[in-house]
Amino acid sequence: MSSLLALLQLVSPALPVGAFSYSEGLEVLVQQGRLAAAVDVQAWLEAELQRGLVRVEAAALTPLKEDLQRWRDDPCGPAEERVRELDDWLLAQREALEMRQQQRQMGRSLMQLLTGLGWSLPGGAVDLSWPAAWSWAGLCLELHGESLCKGYLFSWAANQLSAAVRLVPLGPTEGQRLQLALAPLIDLQARQLQDQDPRQLTSAGVGAGLAQLQHAELYSRLFRS
Repeated sequence: MSSLLALLQLVSPALPVGAFSYSEGLEVLVQQGRLAAAVDVQAWLEAELQRGLVRVEAAALTPLKEDLQRWRDDPCGPAEERVRELDDWLLAQREALEMRQQQRQMGRSLMQLLTGLGWSLPGGAVDLSWPAAWSWAGLCLELHGESLCKGYLFSWAANQLSAAVRLVPLGPTEGQRLQLALAPLIDLQARQLQDQDPRQLTSAGVGAGLAQLQHAELYSRLFRS
């Protein structure tokens, strides 16, 4: 399979990981009236891509992938411990319980899918959260560096826009217009983040964290986060 087709399969909305059921705090922001139009949604997603936690996770993909390869090649070596340590560190950056549950659920679903396709970790381990599971998928599909990072950011933005189309609401044409508008920033961030140490990056996504924490208190909700 070509690298392009492999990447398209990984970012496809048909990937059975349940991403469509999460809004990552957008539902709260819409109910508060803070995201009332396409321009608001674009500004929010651009800010998250530039300063939010998603960029820290994207930067972690390469070191995770490198240690996952070492774990695969040497099941008794120290690589598994390094993978789990970075995986746990990324998960701990998520303040909201719902977001930690999301990362675990989507990661497990992707790992179970990859195991079913014949790509299992030593011992059949499936208990990795979303960034680590994505890195394992990248290793199995032979995706590298910028492509792996770009796919992660694109998939995140596409899922957020899918939620925004239903919540704001935006029409599907407006949603696609926003996806095109975000493409240059996704390209730029992928190039910059692929070689950075995630532990040297910080997240300024305080607003996103607060919105995610408040989601559990909504009286009526459509999404799981």
